[in-house]
Amino acid sequence: MKKYLILFLFILFGFGITGCGKKEKVEPEKGTNPPVERQESSQLAPNFDLISTDGKNIKLSDYRGKVVIVDFWATWCPPCRKGIPDLIELQKEFKNKLVVIGISLDQDTKSDVIPFMKKYGINYPVVYGTNQVIMDYGSINAIPTSFVINKEGKIIGKHVGLIPKSEYESKLKEILS
Repeated sequence: MKKYLILFLFILFGFGITGCGKKEKVEPEKGTNPPVERQESSQLAPNFDLISTDGKNIKLSDYRGKVVIVDFWATWCPPCRKGIPDLIELQKEFKNKLVVIGISLDQDTKSDVIPFMKKYGINYPVVYGTNQVIMDYGSINAIPTSFVINKEGKIIGKHVGLIPKSEYESKLKEILS
């Protein structure tokens, strides 16, 4: 029931998120998904200490020195499911320089997360989100929402909605060159 309430709220309030930094609405190409909100800033990413699907504590601060993509998602979210193969490929392609961390917002469907990970072959850590991490990252209003964090721990990109793999690749090549 909670997942339907959350989905209803997402639809009711749309995909807008307020925040500081540069905002750019990008119009979709013909036959693609709705516009994605993008933001850039140099704000330090809030640290978190969350429990992973294998029972370990995962801290964002443990990954300083690497680029990190933090992806807020849920098993019941169609755009999230569509974007996961891209995140898997990015983790493979940039394996020594990038860490993708999935933050599952599944609550009523929490028991679906591990079977879902196995089915999709997720090769990056997935942690269970909390209300605190949702608030720390600006009250996530839509999923998927992802943050690109540089080696120094600063947020250099925020994406609300499904974005193409090529956009991540472009940003990663820019950061890592």
